[in-house]
Amino acid sequence: MKKYVIHGGRPLYGKVAISGAKNAAVAIIPATLLVEGTCRIENIPEISDVDLLLNILRDLGARVRVINRTTVEVDCSAVGSQTVPYDAGRKLRASYYLLGAMLGRFGKAEVPMPGGCDFGSRPIDQHLKGFAALGAEVEIKNGYLCAETKGGRMKGSQIYLDVASVGATMNLMLAAVLAEGTTVIENTAREPHIVDLANFLNSMGAEITGAGTDVIKIRGVERLHGGEYSIIPDQIEAGTYMAAVAAAGGEVRVCGIIPKHMECITAKLVEMGAEVDEEGDSLIVRRHGPLQRTNIKTMFYPGFPTDMHPQIAAVLCLAQGTSVITEGVWDNRYRYTEEFRRLGAKIQVDGKIAIIEGVEKLTGAPMEACDLRAGAAMIIAGLAAQGTSEISNVKHIERGYEDIIGKLTGIGADIRAVEVPEPDRKQAPAAG
Repeated sequence: MKKYVIHGGRPLYGKVAISGAKNAAVAIIPATLLVEGTCRIENIPEISDVDLLLNILRDLGARVRVINRTTVEVDCSAVGSQTVPYDAGRKLRASYYLLGAMLGRFGKAEVPMPGGCDFGSRPIDQHLKGFAALGAEVEIKNGYLCAETKGGRMKGSQIYLDVASVGATMNLMLAAVLAEGTTVIENTAREPHIVDLANFLNSMGAEITGAGTDVIKIRGVERLHGGEYSIIPDQIEAGTYMAAVAAAGGEVRVCGIIPKHMECITAKLVEMGAEVDEEGDSLIVRRHGPLQRTNIKTMFYPGFPTDMHPQIAAVLCLAQGTSVITEGVWDNRYRYTEEFRRLGAKIQVDGKIAIIEGVEKLTGAPMEACDLRAGAAMIIAGLAAQGTSEISNVKHIERGYEDIIGKLTGIGADIRAVEVPEPDRKQAPAAG
């Protein structure tokens, strides 16, 4: 086990390179199950969720060859198993993409119930509704989602999502790409990683149109062939470093991004008093003056992303005046607030709304990362705080951020990882 130790109160200067998008990679890697031949995937982020997925593919019989730190070759031609190992699959929220991909290829799949960050209720009812429309029956047995299609192949269908779910949109694309006939999915989500998954599948021979709009049409094909593909930059990683500069002050060039994807985040940071200049595939972010209050409501793309909610809250803790954040996607995003209060933040939560009264300064304190984005937000708060902060349970952070210690150190942060002993579980009292 390890923790992060941060000596805060130092502005950030320099440049930081953004890795491939986690939310695209965790769907594109399962998508290789649909392909006959070798997929060469570039710009893969070096994070624990990616390592878990690649190991699951190996366990299923795939040939996985790591070319370098950001490039892998995957050949799933020899995969015959339709059961994902329980211990590996249950650690991932993205394990449900394996269900869609395996249903698309085999017409049958057994995948552990999704894990990952605990946000309370994160239902997959829209996934199951879509699978049923494509001809699959799904039931839960012994902690597994067990799905099977009578006749062995999915059937094209008309699907309307009750909620513009990102996960359901991507999962149904995976399930339908090899289906008989045409599938039309309405009220789809429009996030950049949905477009990236569609572009990956199309580059391998799929026929998908409409990704990035609220109606996606998928014309089923007989097979997909191998090829090469490069994953888009990570919008949320870029936004996290932008928020860190806004909170701690300084000037940083955020490199290797798609500025269009950043507009929803950039607009709010500018409103709060940061300066953001676009130069090609980079954004230069600076903040030297005081931060100003603002109101934010998280929404599906192109609105402000829920995955940036905790990070922007860390910035608003230091803004002049009272800010309001309304969470429009996940009901249980606010678990980070108790940890922020340890630093001296003034936050009150009422249902889906947080009211943040800006303070003059934060003071370092111990914190525990409760999920991926909350953990990143605690780093931002620690960087801006006076004194020393320690963050435990950092495994959540490393699920989605590549070399976050190295990247922050490179722009002047005083942060390091420290090994700590595992707790003695034998001495823990039994559950009552």
